[in-house]
Amino acid sequence: MPMLPPLAEILRAAGSLVGAVLAGRNFDAVLARAGLSGHVRAAAMDLAYTCLRDHGRGDFLLARLLQRPLDDLSARGLLLAALTRLEARPEDAHTTVNQAVTAAAHVAKGRFKGLVNAVLRNFLRRREELLALADADDVALWRHPAWWIARLRRDHPAHWQAILTAGNSHPPLCLRANRRRLPAGPEDSPARLLQVQLGAAGIAARALDDVAVLLERPLPVERISGFSGGLCSVQDFGAQAAARLLDLRDGMRVLDACAAPGGKTAHMLESHELDLTALDADIARVARISDNLQRLGLAATVKVADARAVDSWWDGRPFDRILADVPCSASGVVRRHPDAKWLRRESDIAGFAATQAAIVDPLWRTLAPGGTMLYASCSVFAEENALQVGAFLGRHADARLEPAEGATGGMVNLIPDAEHDGFFYARLRKC
Repeated sequence: MPMLPPLAEILRAAGSLVGAVLAGRNFDAVLARAGLSGHVRAAAMDLAYTCLRDHGRGDFLLARLLQRPLDDLSARGLLLAALTRLEARPEDAHTTVNQAVTAAAHVAKGRFKGLVNAVLRNFLRRREELLALADADDVALWRHPAWWIARLRRDHPAHWQAILTAGNSHPPLCLRANRRRLPAGPEDSPARLLQVQLGAAGIAARALDDVAVLLERPLPVERISGFSGGLCSVQDFGAQAAARLLDLRDGMRVLDACAAPGGKTAHMLESHELDLTALDADIARVARISDNLQRLGLAATVKVADARAVDSWWDGRPFDRILADVPCSASGVVRRHPDAKWLRRESDIAGFAATQAAIVDPLWRTLAPGGTMLYASCSVFAEENALQVGAFLGRHADARLEPAEGATGGMVNLIPDAEHDGFFYARLRKC
């Protein structure tokens, strides 16, 4: 088979990735098996991510351009990828159409080449009409499923539009300076030292606090100065709040109950001298905890264990602090995983809430009196956050919400924005 021109190959590859997600597959897993490399891989990833962020809009447009449903998902993915590029780059419209038609010759044995040509040229003729219709439709306008939009309107009446807008944006890339390898003096913080080093390597960044540094433009980790040497880690600024909210002190016995891939574990160990145990039930992800700790020059007790099965891993000695960073819908970080918007179902939220309760209840008995458990999620849905914590307090008479910086009603809701993703935290003190 002859090689495709670069844009045609990018459109074909992006369409294949999008089609696989529409078939119910995880984007990262599909990408890992796609065999793409170099410029095509980077460009196809970017286009596919954008296409999935905008899928509510692309799907709306395609439904009005097709005379009958298109069941072939590879061809459907190619059309969606091309429509995404047509809307983003109208000045290249004819090039995009021609290259998409070329790509179509290599999809499904070329059966949809004529259809791709007709659909895309029809879009160009009806562009203004179709985009006006899309702007009048909630799913097409906000690019999220209808049930997701409805939940956010109910849970965040003052912020739902900002949350949806952030969910459609490109995510920021924040670093955490390793204060053990970038010790601060009286004049400089670890973040400032890292910022200077990045600047010397031509990477523009700014410090957000004493350890957090936000890059002006995201980069692959292999291009980040100091990463391989353990001077810094990639960690969202909102995720970095966990170590601060735990109110750690040297010598404490600490549990990170759902620890993989180890970002919060490492942050705690960089900040204080701790007797820390890190658990995760996924053996492959546990290996990532150990790898991260080794790169950063840190040590913890790392175990493959299900946090719910306390008797299988707990030695009976209570913990002073517990971080319960529970599995969730990941609705606060959806711009990093846009396939989740379309793979997730509303019924899944109740399942996550049940799993969360099944984790935090047994963990509570491992916490010392006077100790604190930090409940954390990267969800923006109340059923996984405030309602979950309220139900927990109702089940445990010895639990109290502890005030925290930035808290409302004892709970911290970080709305996703240009600096951080969406996170929820609640500090629970054992009386």
